[in-house]
Amino acid sequence: MKEKEEARLIKLKEIEKGFFNRGIHFIAGIDEAGRGPLAGPVVVASVILDPNSMIEGINDSKKISENKREKLYDIITKEAISYGVGIVTQDEIDEINILQATKKGLTMAIQQMETKPNLILVDALNGIDTLGIPYQSIIKGDAKCYSISAASIIAKVTRDRIMREWDKVYPEYGFASHKGYGTAKHIAAIKEYGPCPLHRRSFIKNIVS
Repeated sequence: MKEKEEARLIKLKEIEKGFFNRGIHFIAGIDEAGRGPLAGPVVVASVILDPNSMIEGINDSKKISENKREKLYDIITKEAISYGVGIVTQDEIDEINILQATKKGLTMAIQQMETKPNLILVDALNGIDTLGIPYQSIIKGDAKCYSISAASIIAKVTRDRIMREWDKVYPEYGFASHKGYGTAKHIAAIKEYGPCPLHRRSFIKNIVS
């Protein structure tokens, strides 16, 4: 590993290091993917990595190419002490709203973990049910915190894979390329073909009458 990358990772782990030094070893980073799209689920991932973990390339998932995210996903899930994923569908998003759906996905992700964390670091969420586990909310945590960055990659790759599968069912919308986000191409397809079952009705009210 190059010195520059090693230095970047050490800086990215500063928040966790403070807790590791206090004897808190099982720290879960949590992040979501899919709060903004017009279609598909919101996915929340939770991951515990070893205190000595130094996975080259870990960063906010939005700063990494799709191909690199896929490779990092395999490394992270293989090295993780434990991880969990919560998936909340578009129908539930319409029913309870995207914020509540994201919070529900967070609780589901924690429940999925075989090893329960001693502490949760979450990207900019408060008022959440962490099943009694202490948590700290960090603004822009996916860019500041190693374990949250890792969780952002798991969440993003999981959701992208789901949307690529749905693209096979509804190829006319182009889900494989835009993953459900409101691109010009996607909006044009909704206007031409109307919504499909994957669309969030509460998100497309201004597009379809």
